[in-house]
Amino acid sequence: MRRLLPVTDLTAPAESTEAAGREWTLGELADAYAYPTGGEGPWLRANMVSTLDGAAQHDGRSQGISCAADMRIFGTLRGLADAVVVGAETVRTEGYRPARAREAFAARREAAGQGPAPAVAVVTASLDLDFSLPLFVSPLVPTFVVTGAAAPADRVRAAREAGAEVLFAGEGASVDPARAVEALGGQGLGRLLTEGGPRLLGQFVAAGVLDELCLTLAPLLTAGDAQRIAGGPAVSVPERFSLVSLLEEDGFLFSRYGKI
Repeated sequence: MRRLLPVTDLTAPAESTEAAGREWTLGELADAYAYPTGGEGPWLRANMVSTLDGAAQHDGRSQGISCAADMRIFGTLRGLADAVVVGAETVRTEGYRPARAREAFAARREAAGQGPAPAVAVVTASLDLDFSLPLFVSPLVPTFVVTGAAAPADRVRAAREAGAEVLFAGEGASVDPARAVEALGGQGLGRLLTEGGPRLLGQFVAAGVLDELCLTLAPLLTAGDAQRIAGGPAVSVPERFSLVSLLEEDGFLFSRYGKI
């Protein structure tokens, strides 16, 4: 990874800009992206990447518009989270695997009372998932499946037989986004990170439960009809977020926005 240059850090004192002109360590990134403390209830953070013309994917995946620095921040955000919340379509498309323990975050996680790696929580109404995959049968910490109370009973049973923890968050087959966040918080998972996909992020936005957005803006133009970072019905009144920090490398901007 090349250097991460802080363009603006609105939360840090001026002397912290000494990090400019050199590569930030993982410890410094972890400090910069630390979850707030002392709040009530879970904190839901999203991490997404977009091109200049609003595409969240290229050829159906986000990897093509990412970069090494983006992946470094991606790993840092995972290293801080209790759980990574993701939609079933993204699990299938991106080939999700269990989160791994990383030595760089081991002491920090232990001090925070966290397990060795974040759990993965898959949000799905149909449970149309391959429960023989490592994400379900061999994770370092159990994978959660978040679904509605009317989910297919045979699929719920298959998930449990594979070793997944099933949480119900909704009266019907679909998942209520606010209740999903609440259900995960009830499992002691207060530091939540969602990596999409766009439809799931759109549901969190519409429900008003997204607390923070970490957005990588890639200096790329793709045209086409790729999804935006959030999809689904529009909210009646746009919700305002405030810029917390902004980093830059090779034209990629790494922004962090918090709910006002």
